[in-house]
Formats: sequence, structure tokens, C-alpha cells
Amino acid sequence: MSRPAFDTLRALAIASQALGFILILTLETVMGDAARPWQGWTLAAMVAFALGIALVRLYRRNKARKALARQRGEE
Repeated sequence: MSRPAFDTLRALAIASQALGFILILTLETVMGDAARPWQGWTLAAMVAFALGIALVRLYRRNKARKALARQRGEE
């Protein structure tokens, strides 16, 4: 299988993690110690988003693997 030139899921994962870290640092700068709960929720959202991307990647990989196996079986 050839890899696409641009991996949308990888770019989405990198962008979401960067945005989350920027938000965490901004919350600390603006709110001080009161930012702790918001930072926790932001981190939880980052982890949930990363797990969602991992599941989509796994689904796509398995789908492609099944299609390849089906194609090889028909030939």
C-alpha cells in the first residue's frame, strides 16, 4: 500500500495538540491558579481527541486491509 503525500489525520492530530498546549499556557497566563480545572478539562479533551483520531486511523487501516484481501481473493 502506498502512503498518501499528505496525511490529514496526522495534520489534524498535530494541530489539535498544539492548540491544546497553547490554550493550557494561555489559561495559566490569564487566570493564574484558577486555571487548574480548565487546564484539566483541556488536557482531557486533547486525550479524547487523540484517541478518536487513533480509532479512525485503525478503522481506515483495517478497512484497507480487508479490501486488499478481498481483491487478492478475487484475482
